[in-house]
Amino acid sequence: MESRMPSNPFDLTGKVALITGGNSGIGLGMALGLAQAGADIAIWGTSAAKNEAACANIARHGGRVQAWQCDVGDETAVNAAFAETLAAFGRVDGCFANAGVGGRGVASFLEMTSAEWRRVTRINLDGAFHTFRAAAKHMVERGGGGVLVGTASLAAVEAAPRSEHYAASKGGMISMVRALAVEFARHGIRAHTILPGWIATDMTAKAFDTEGFRTKVAPRVPMRRWGTGEDFSGIAVYLQSDASRYHTGDTFVIDGGYSLF
Repeated sequence: MESRMPSNPFDLTGKVALITGGNSGIGLGMALGLAQAGADIAIWGTSAAKNEAACANIARHGGRVQAWQCDVGDETAVNAAFAETLAAFGRVDGCFANAGVGGRGVASFLEMTSAEWRRVTRINLDGAFHTFRAAAKHMVERGGGGVLVGTASLAAVEAAPRSEHYAASKGGMISMVRALAVEFARHGIRAHTILPGWIATDMTAKAFDTEGFRTKVAPRVPMRRWGTGEDFSGIAVYLQSDASRYHTGDTFVIDGGYSLF
């Protein structure tokens, strides 16, 4: 017989969440929401200074938090960081593969180099593969289920001219996560993808400062504002919590209505 839903299914006390790229932007927003709901937080990021600042911010919510410097595109580094994360926390209940890089605005796909293609796919797709594989292996061996969540982008489902490498990496994220949802459902492991719209982060700051974005993109957002990292706190808590225990294989568009208009 299935166990009953807890009286407070959003209480994450005793859960451990790992967020890659969790020291700023969307990842930090997720981490803060999860910590506020009671989860302990592990962050992977490449900047020691940003990791330290994020930990101080998250620690205000009272739970445990620790960060590691990790390049998710490096398979050996991911495996080492995951082992260290387990040594520190004992378990990982939720793995949020959020680390990513953007395209560098090549003039045309015809001019995109193999090196530029690999720079983006190495982090956005290979990095998610390395991270999810380590987390799924742990969750299967440990038993008790868990959740795998990937940060994709609207670029996965809408045209992204001159950024085909970014679009391909995010489209690949969706396909990989859907396959994970089916393969590991029998182990109680759920898998989802989040598709952000135009979110104000370090990665988008330069583009958002342009006249084109202010006059052409901003008016198309029905909520009349850019998204922020904090706008992803709630979805992270829902996906980590027992409230979503029978929900898997989904894609969540969080864009303030941009893709509808």
